[in-house]
Amino acid sequence: MKRLSAILLVLTTVTLFVACGKGGSNSYTTGGGGGYGGGGGGGTGSDVSIKNFAFTSNNISVTKGTTIKWTNNDGVTHTVTADDGSFDSGSLTNGASFSHTFSTAGTYTYHCSIHTTMTGTVTVQ
Repeated sequence: MKRLSAILLVLTTVTLFVACGKGGSNSYTTGGGGGYGGGGGGGTGSDVSIKNFAFTSNNISVTKGTTIKWTNNDGVTHTVTADDGSFDSGSLTNGASFSHTFSTAGTYTYHCSIHTTMTGTVTVQ
């Protein structure tokens, strides 16, 4: 059993390192603090709360250069994982946050890799 746990820990760690190495600009904050900056018009609606097993504002439209910040306000761990693999928060515990800057126009769909019914979309113009 210890061997299986060790293997799972190694696989999880490797997955997180690979996911974090993908393109884009990401930042992580624990404890619910920390600021972030948006560029190119980062207007309202660039904060997403994760609560009650859902992404609030799960359909967001922003301009290029906007940074979106997701904060886990739920009592369980969640992720913010792009369907195309372009960004991944890794595990976010209660109070932790993840930010990603969208520098290219397009539609980006994402989900929680732990609770796959949780989904959202970011449209970048």
